Amino acid sequence: MAREQGVRLVCFAHAGAGTSAFHRWNELIGPGATPEPRLLPGRDGRRRETAVTTREALLDDLAGLLEEQPNTPDTPYVLYGHSLGALVAYTLTRALHAKGLPLPALLAVGGCPPPDAPGGLASAADAPDDELLGILESFDAVPPDTDPGVFHRFVFPVLREDLRLAAHLRAAALDPSTGGPVPVPLLAVSGSEDPVGPAALLEGWRGWTTERFVSRTVPGGHFFVRDGELPRLLGRACRIVGRAGR
Repeated sequence: MAREQGVRLVCFAHAGAGTSAFHRWNELIGPGATPEPRLLPGRDGRRRETAVTTREALLDDLAGLLEEQPNTPDTPYVLYGHSLGALVAYTLTRALHAKGLPLPALLAVGGCPPPDAPGGLASAADAPDDELLGILESFDAVPPDTDPGVFHRFVFPVLREDLRLAAHLRAAALDPSTGGPVPVPLLAVSGSEDPVGPAALLEGWRGWTTERFVSRTVPGGHFFVRDGELPRLLGRACRIVGRAGR
């Protein structure tokens, strides 16, 4: 049997998060794929850096990543973004296409309504603290087992900036000069109990690709990224990508 190719799985986390959401993925994803979580400014090891809140600032920060993705038959790569990260992955794919650079073999998004979906958390970016916290809790968008003191001191400020980024990325996606469908296959993953991105809403991503669209549902709420089924699902998708590139 021919040896499967290794596929890079570049990952972007949800609002307010660093790379810890993907900490078990090396164990769970299986052979033939390597998860590469990408850390945005304002959190973890980059916590002293200013968080990005616009498409332009995001792409400036990802400039190196824009140039380093070869995606040849020998080195395919996949993008996955969770919640806010889905908008980041989509925006990066659009920017790669605009620059004529190699595109991912697959764009995968999870827990995130498509850019043209009404309402959502992004519209609450400038709400007062108490109101924003209530909205987050109503959407089950506060990570479980979060220490309230840690959340308010370290996570909440970054999360608010991330919601501003999400709002800006949604607006840019609706602008014909910076948005529109991407010419890569798209996989949309929903959590069975996720009020932020239920399966019916994520079906709307179908209109954001000119290639094949697939939707899947895994067990869990909005933070199903921290469970085991998603990395296993993406590992299988990466192995399909690797076999197709042989």
